[in-house]
Amino acid sequence: MVLSVSTLAREQKKFIIDQLEHIEHSLHPSVTEDEELIRRALFAVRNKSVTFERYVPTTSTLFTTVQDVRPTHVTVHFQEGNIQCNCPQEDWCRHKISVLLSLYQYIDSVQDWTSKWRSKKSVNLHLLASERTPESWLAMVNEVMSHQLQEGRQIEKYLISNIAENAQSKLKKHTPFEREWQPIYNLFIEIAILNKLWQHILESQSNINSDYFEYFFDRRFEVIQNTIHEISGKSRLFATDPFFDALQVLVRELLLERKHHIGRRLNIYLLFWDTIFIEKRRAEEELSILHQYAEDAKKNTNTKLSDDVPLPTVLNVFHIILKDYDSLKNNLTTIQPKEMNIYFGLAKFSYSRNEERAYELILKAMLPHLNEYINNYLLPSQRQVYVRRVHSLFEHINLTEQEELMLFSAFGVYGVQPYSQYLLKVKRYEEWAALHQLYPSSISYLETCGLKEVLEVAPEVTLPLYHYYALEEVNQKSRMNYKQAVRIWKMMKSAAKKCGKTYFWTDYIQSIREQYKRLRALQEELEKGNLLA
Repeated sequence: MVLSVSTLAREQKKFIIDQLEHIEHSLHPSVTEDEELIRRALFAVRNKSVTFERYVPTTSTLFTTVQDVRPTHVTVHFQEGNIQCNCPQEDWCRHKISVLLSLYQYIDSVQDWTSKWRSKKSVNLHLLASERTPESWLAMVNEVMSHQLQEGRQIEKYLISNIAENAQSKLKKHTPFEREWQPIYNLFIEIAILNKLWQHILESQSNINSDYFEYFFDRRFEVIQNTIHEISGKSRLFATDPFFDALQVLVRELLLERKHHIGRRLNIYLLFWDTIFIEKRRAEEELSILHQYAEDAKKNTNTKLSDDVPLPTVLNVFHIILKDYDSLKNNLTTIQPKEMNIYFGLAKFSYSRNEERAYELILKAMLPHLNEYINNYLLPSQRQVYVRRVHSLFEHINLTEQEELMLFSAFGVYGVQPYSQYLLKVKRYEEWAALHQLYPSSISYLETCGLKEVLEVAPEVTLPLYHYYALEEVNQKSRMNYKQAVRIWKMMKSAAKKCGKTYFWTDYIQSIREQYKRLRALQEELEKGNLLA
């Protein structure tokens, strides 16, 4: 059967147009390499270098050859929705584009499509990159992102990462040659892309509260963190100051003027002010701007400030940096239980800066709200990890006995291990045993909580625990559990001997034997374990 390309093109019109739209968003006319790619694809179409060899209707597969320096084979899978080329270039190559344009010419004008694509070119990225000013770098980001983000059009959540990576790949081509400028450029475009993307998501009312966005953000945060640490270890050029000024504005916008994921936005803000923005005059300037935001918010004259921004908390960052402990202490009276996670980050920020006074003030202000936060704001699956992290912070400050009890009371069942360590530290062994009777677990967990230390110092308090866990095994009524019960009784026997209660042990094991005389398998295990001797 003779292949009718025009008929095939009309049948697969939606696929062809969708692929060309993808090309429009992936390739930017301001990027020299992308413009060259389209030019060479058009050259192949005009010179009839594309040969449609055969079409397999059963699988909707079109086999073509593009006559280049050497023949290149392109396969279009209409049913699966993809195009394959045997050239080494990844993603879009001139061969794939030339095949699509050769099909498109049976549907509409290729020249019109090309003119429309080229009309989006407003600036030359090479010229902007050569100027090397913050304004030029920002204009480059805006140019690339404006091509990726159509005004008012929502972004599918699974495309967020692709859009950012595509923009970065185009901007990375203009990275400065000088090694000392490269991390600054990389950091600048990371923050500028994130800020622009976040702004578009909010304006287009796209879904930002999704696992896709959180995964994307956490990956970008890791890259930003690594780049910042690379910059912080090097001396700065005087010429880079304007770029850090521009970054200060971008980071502030990201925190104060965007919405959702306030904890993640604050993490970026703290990261910059902990590592990059280290000058006192810069901190004083930022504090003044934040006070202005606060004043405007009171007068309802600043519509840019997002309603999810805890401004007193942000002000605390600069009270810590500038060592204004009175203002910090005053602001800490406004803490709410729902803000615990934010203050957790603020405490770590203080600790990383060796601000011991601020660190202690923050943790002690958090203390009365921990119970409500853990039990009402955290999922049960999150509580164990959170308690462990919080306790690691409180270990670095001195607490009164009442404060210690308040802390461990807030932890509840999730703080058994740290509370056990505290009771051992203050040598309250009976309370240690009572705690583990209140929150029973297992012998192996007891060992992680300091069982061996208690056995050395106060073995008598362990006897009720061994009794409880042994009977728990017996109640399972299986040979394997009976064997485990005998192992526990052996430990109990050793503890009784250690504290001089041999007669108690003899009476106890005889009572156990009598109580469970109908359990033949248990009696056999008792005999094997030599517990009756």
